Amino acid sequence: MSTKPFSKKSEQKIYECDAFSIYKDKIIQGQYSANAESRKHLSSNYNSKASENYSRLLVFKFSINQKDNELPIGDDHWIIVDTEKESPLFTFGKRSDSKPEYCSGYLPVNYEYTFLLDVSPVLDAFKKKGYYTTFDGTRIAKADFNGFYIAGESKPLTWDFVNLEERGLKMQPTSTPHIYSITLLLNPFNDAQYERKHWKLSEDISDKPKYQSDQILVDTLYNLSLEEALKNIEPDNTLRTGAKWSGVWTRDVSYSIILALAYLEPEASKTSLRRKVRNKRIVQDTGSGGAWPVSSDRTTWVIAAWELFKVTGDTKWIDEIYPIIKNTLDDDFKTLYNPQTGLYGGESSFLDWREQTYPKWMSNADIYASQNLGTNAVHCKALSIFVEISKLKGKEYQSYEERAIKIKKAINSNLWLKFKGYYGHCLYGKNDFLLSPFFEALGESLTLLFDIADTKRAKSILSKAPLTPFGTTCIYPQLPGIPPYHNNGIWPFVQAYWNLAAAKYKNEAVLNHGLASMYRSAGLFLSNYENMVAENGDFAGTEINSHRMLWSIAGNLAMVFRVFLGMHFEVDGLYFNPVIPKAYSGTRELSNFQYRKATVDITVIGYGSKIKSVTLNDKKVTKAFLANNASGKQNLLIELNNTEFNDSKINKVENAFAPAPVHAHITASGIQWQPVKNCSHYLIYKNGKFLKSTTKTKFDTTESSYGNYQISAYNFDKMEGFASEPIILSSAEKILQLEDYAEMSDLNYTNYTGAGFVEISTKINRKIKIPIFLQKAGRYILDFRYSNGSGPWNTGNSCAIRSLKVNKNYCGVIVFPQRGTDEWSDWGYSNSVVIELNKGENTLSLQLDAFNKNMNGQINTAMLDTMRLRLIENLDNK
Repeated sequence: MSTKPFSKKSEQKIYECDAFSIYKDKIIQGQYSANAESRKHLSSNYNSKASENYSRLLVFKFSINQKDNELPIGDDHWIIVDTEKESPLFTFGKRSDSKPEYCSGYLPVNYEYTFLLDVSPVLDAFKKKGYYTTFDGTRIAKADFNGFYIAGESKPLTWDFVNLEERGLKMQPTSTPHIYSITLLLNPFNDAQYERKHWKLSEDISDKPKYQSDQILVDTLYNLSLEEALKNIEPDNTLRTGAKWSGVWTRDVSYSIILALAYLEPEASKTSLRRKVRNKRIVQDTGSGGAWPVSSDRTTWVIAAWELFKVTGDTKWIDEIYPIIKNTLDDDFKTLYNPQTGLYGGESSFLDWREQTYPKWMSNADIYASQNLGTNAVHCKALSIFVEISKLKGKEYQSYEERAIKIKKAINSNLWLKFKGYYGHCLYGKNDFLLSPFFEALGESLTLLFDIADTKRAKSILSKAPLTPFGTTCIYPQLPGIPPYHNNGIWPFVQAYWNLAAAKYKNEAVLNHGLASMYRSAGLFLSNYENMVAENGDFAGTEINSHRMLWSIAGNLAMVFRVFLGMHFEVDGLYFNPVIPKAYSGTRELSNFQYRKATVDITVIGYGSKIKSVTLNDKKVTKAFLANNASGKQNLLIELNNTEFNDSKINKVENAFAPAPVHAHITASGIQWQPVKNCSHYLIYKNGKFLKSTTKTKFDTTESSYGNYQISAYNFDKMEGFASEPIILSSAEKILQLEDYAEMSDLNYTNYTGAGFVEISTKINRKIKIPIFLQKAGRYILDFRYSNGSGPWNTGNSCAIRSLKVNKNYCGVIVFPQRGTDEWSDWGYSNSVVIELNKGENTLSLQLDAFNKNMNGQINTAMLDTMRLRLIENLDNK
């Protein structure tokens, strides 16, 4: 490899937009700049302006048990802080006046302020009734009470209700009866956060591949990322998730391995993947309501494990992972597959913070029932990979191949937004699903990379996707009233996958935009942060963030290996297809790259996406390829044809917000809802199909048969928001008290209906039989009223799962997600299943099967109050 002298003389601009510019050796964003002083030294004067723009208008709510249960969505308390240090006395559950639209002036940093709350309505209700009834009719039992909290939009406040205690936002009783308070440091600012102005290489990376190009900035960020990857290897040789977060997380490490770590750190990758296996199945270690099956993207592990095999060729690894993958895929099929749509249920892959990308009415059971684009792309790819593994081992593969084909077909038939030219985020609702109109960057990327979208659709997605000035947002448009994180956020690892898709389909404009997003943030911030605010590109202002994030590091490195050098690993060898925008033209060299038994030096000259000539070990060859049995020193020279790409269409937009979800309710004459701001009209859906539009805020119906209604708002910018919670009207509803069919529990919980409730666990009521006699055959919606206090709403691993059989026929699973730690008197509904019942005798059974084992393995517990049947249609006359 030649050694190019470092020079600071170049002013060649690589990328320019109104927000920032990138040059060969620097980044300019207004008053801020980052400069590559050398390939081992980067300086930046960037400072977040978050503390300078901290409004005096504080918007907040109070909470019981870390839930959004004081006031309806959109009803918040507010104050404008002047010079006082204490708030007026607020009363829990009492609405405040409408907040002002604007407030002048900003709050000084580190401003100490005390909030006061009168909790008499709650404590009096506990004393008189044993429970408090919230605005929506939910009963909070005195026995389940664990504290009052405050939530809000200005730090240190947060709308992340489930983590209020962790954030130090629990209120404490004062000496005055029924009065609680909390003193906070508003607009927190720490000078030390802004002291780091230089990055200088401090780790020994001499045994890693060395990269040089004509873009000094890219070279410097490559070295920075190599060093950060090295720092994220723990003493036990596992891959740390980020500077602030220790441990191995299934999806984080898997996406990172796929991007770069399979070939840069194969042993640490293998050790990390092994750490996420239990009972010969892949661990779903994070996700709403107790992890799997609400969160169901654990099969990212399969894609990472396969990538590792293609890199190493280790057949023992194939033998090791085969049963793990098979067991996981089999359990997922039985638990997640929806025969109505052909898709798998579960939360968006990586978008695992419920209200960040779903309407607040959706419970964890609703999220389990939803069918997400990215998660289904992952399942489709995992099944396709298992087909290849099975062929290598001479095992049966046809049934898995059929499943993969079905998912691919279902994605294209159910999730394509024809009028948008890309896929929708998910199917959501209850039984009759609507297609979310939101763009989801990771899911779109995966459909292109995994060949789920055909070429026509792939090019449409790339050219029509809404791309904001600072990068590709996780979703678009954003959800109003939700703080930046997944919502209103840009994640570099997602941007990396989007860039790989742009490179694959040769969209130069989109690729340039995406590369600039990644290099701007890493360069100005002097680290690979996890996320940034979409509106201003700042690392401060999102709900949670960390520097030195594993998947952001891997994404940065992948731009060199996967894009500029075009590396693509297959079973038979290593392929090269460089994709280099004209702005990045020149000569680039990589030396000391280890591929199996070979040490490879690679030189790429020019720009474009088509190869003009290839030389391997000084001999002309027909393709840029290194066989899997290559050994010793290998020298590869690739010359490109210096032609710009064919397709450069791009849809650059300003960041925008969708209308808020509609909140609808039943009236005597039909359905009514509150008006939504900036809404031009409303869309009414019935049974998952568009019915009509209206400018009114009510819909009259005298429905006597089944009707599943949802209403969404449509704004003047032609954007549709999430629809309302489904209102299901049925001509017949049957409620069965489960204590009539199984032994009643003697646990001291409250708020149930009837005489009592039934406990189900790994030892108690493993199978409950429920006989039903009907005068007519019919199709019904079935669900259960339950409680699960095994863990919090947002995480944990104790989602209870049971198989449902009707007249001995398997009809799917019923999931009972966690509803709050030790909150066993907090009741809600499970997912629902559509079943057919015969005229006369029927037998339903709810039972614990082997594949119902959750991620906890031991605790698989719920309390069951009732079973509900709602008639869809009679079948006797059909």
